[in-house]
Amino acid sequence: MNAINYFEIQSSDPQRDVAFYTTVFNWKFIKQEFMPIEYYRIETDGVNGGLLKRPVKTPPAEYGTNAYTCSMEVLSFDATAEKILANGGKVAMPKFAVPGRCWQGYFMDPDNNVFGLFQVDLNAK
Repeated sequence: MNAINYFEIQSSDPQRDVAFYTTVFNWKFIKQEFMPIEYYRIETDGVNGGLLKRPVKTPPAEYGTNAYTCSMEVLSFDATAEKILANGGKVAMPKFAVPGRCWQGYFMDPDNNVFGLFQVDLNAK
């Protein structure tokens, strides 16, 4: 636990980027119809991930790194969230259910780097 077990790529043009990663790395993309945003699960030969429609503008090139978001699998979402908040972190996106898979949420560290947490729960809804 507490290891990086999932990554997400934000995309302003999901169809273009699904084609790119499929061609370059032979990743498999599965559209997730139940998600509230355009979202594709990514299956790789290693760590799996997701690609989603970018919800906000990308930072200008001179503003720093535009990168993937990594999520840590934890035993208890709520207990870990409490530790994050008690140590200077902030909520970036509140906890939500990925039905039949997990509880997910996003946080910012004290330097505003975004990362995700998820707790596997096949009964999440």
